[in-house]
Amino acid sequence: MLDELELLKKDWQKREADLPKLSYEQIYPMIKKKSSSIVKWIFYISIIEFVFWAGINIIFSGPETMQELRDMHIYKVVMVLNIFNYGIILFFIYKFYTNYKKISFTDSSRVMMRTILKVKRTVTQYVWFNLIIFTVSAIIYGYGVLLYTPEGQEIVQAAAQDGDSTEFWALIIITSIAITAVGLFIIWLFYKLLYGILLKKLRKNYNELKRLEV
Repeated sequence: MLDELELLKKDWQKREADLPKLSYEQIYPMIKKKSSSIVKWIFYISIIEFVFWAGINIIFSGPETMQELRDMHIYKVVMVLNIFNYGIILFFIYKFYTNYKKISFTDSSRVMMRTILKVKRTVTQYVWFNLIIFTVSAIIYGYGVLLYTPEGQEIVQAAAQDGDSTEFWALIIITSIAITAVGLFIIWLFYKLLYGILLKKLRKNYNELKRLEV
């Protein structure tokens, strides 16, 4: 039995030796093309996402909505937050574009490896930024709704009359944290599915480049 295994092993090694082996010059262009395509898609998706949310914001930014924000005393804060948000997102889009160009025109595997790591880091920062913006926006809108809308004021006054304001605010805080956590999880899951697949492929390319460097 042992002799048969040894014979099979030798036969397999012989077949493997007969298979054509690709050189560095043949493998590198393929990895470069795949990596460039992945980063290009990350760049395109970020633009599509920016245009989509900007369009939603424009559609729902009518006079009535603006007046509601003023009534909740959060109009100026929301406007500043929107400007800051779009400015930072445009910066991320620019970073995705420069990384795409760098990968497309480099002829060095080491430079490509560093760029791939930069892309992964930039995507991670982009996701975290969006999660933070969502959290800040939820806090601002929650504050405005609870303290300045008729419905919110009725709830606060009813709690004060019942004399259980401490329990009321504790319940509000816990509920707000729970709702925000659910929203954050949904957004994180969305980005995980959207960018996770692309980053996984990019990580595979990085590992292949690393093997070529050995």
